[in-house]
Parts: sequence; C-alpha cells; structure tokens
Amino acid sequence: MVVFAKQFFLILAALVFVSAPVQAGPEEDLLEYVDKNTQRLVDKLNEERGLYERDPEAFYASMDKALSGFVDFRRIAARVMGRYARQTTPEQRDEFVVKFKRSLFDSYAQALVNADDFSIEVEEAVINPQDDSRASVQMEVISASGNRYPVTYSMYLNDSGQWMMENVIVEGVNIGLAFRDRFSQEMEAKRGQIQAVIDGWSDTTKSMNLEKDVGKS
Repeated sequence: MVVFAKQFFLILAALVFVSAPVQAGPEEDLLEYVDKNTQRLVDKLNEERGLYERDPEAFYASMDKALSGFVDFRRIAARVMGRYARQTTPEQRDEFVVKFKRSLFDSYAQALVNADDFSIEVEEAVINPQDDSRASVQMEVISASGNRYPVTYSMYLNDSGQWMMENVIVEGVNIGLAFRDRFSQEMEAKRGQIQAVIDGWSDTTKSMNLEKDVGKS
C-alpha cells in the first residue's frame, strides 16, 4: 500500500470520533458507537471530497473543528517528540502541535483526493481487562477493488470519561511509533537543533515510508 494511504488511515481512524463523546461502558456499547460513527464518517468523506481543492483553508478549519475535541493532538504530539520534548519551550511545544496537525490534515487531504470508493467494517472493540480506561478497536477498510486493510486503534478515557484516540496501527505498522522514530532520526540529522526539526516537519512527513521506518509489530 502506498505511503499516503498509511497516513490517510491515521486520520480515517481519528475521524471516527467526530460525533458526540461516549462514556465508559461494555464492549458492545463501544462497538455499536464506533460502528455507527464509522458509517457517518464514510458519508462525511464523500461529501467533503472536493473541499480541499476548492478552499484549502476551509478544509483545514473544518477538520480542526471536527477533530480537536475528540483527538488528543497534544498528547500524540508529545509522544512523537518523545524524550526531546523536555528540551523544548512551551512555545515550541505549541508550535509543534500546530505543525503536526497541519501535516496530518495535508496527508488526509491528498489521500482523499486520490482515494477510490471504500467501505469500513468495525469488527471488535475490547476494553483492557487490567485497565478499563484503555480500549482497542479492530476494523477493516475495504477498497473498491476488494483489498482489505486491517486497522487497530488505541483509545483512552480522559478525566471527563470521554474516549479519545491516541494511536493507530495499520497492517501491523505502529503509526505513532513510526512518527516518533522519524522525529528522533531528524534530531540526529539536524544535530539536536529541535527548532529546525519542528520547522521542517511537514516536509519530513511527506517523505516518510512508514513500512521502512518501523518494523511490523
């Protein structure tokens, strides 16, 4: 599968959470919630297929409004920075969150422009028996040609009891780990100049080959 599809599925999984929050509950409730909103997602994608080309800024604003209350971008971005986050100023952390979101929205937009029709089957939702504030959801994205791409996304309950997305695995590739490893590589390449890594993050994500950047897990 091409690289843009990997990044597309990261946003695809995140977009499942564009409707009302769900409170903690058994797996059946979580599965029903995810399945319902996944089908709404497919409709939303079809409706917005041409928005990016017509009005990119409107597209960015729409994505930010839809996702910011349900996807913990700050948490994800901090994990991508890893140990290097301690070297940043609050302003740099804020800047990276913005650039990280924008790079994801760009990847999603480009994938959406090129994507054929697809369907989504949500198969299983499992709440961690050792920690009921963690859950995983198994799904498959099915292309128009019939190819199936397994996707697992990790969720956690925030202090308000709302499920939030925190990571995605696509065909065994841990997307969060891939981004973190690439951030570390860029820090080494730029001799520890973290501002340079932040400034160049959009170009970095465009050049990523996620299947090579992290092994199967």
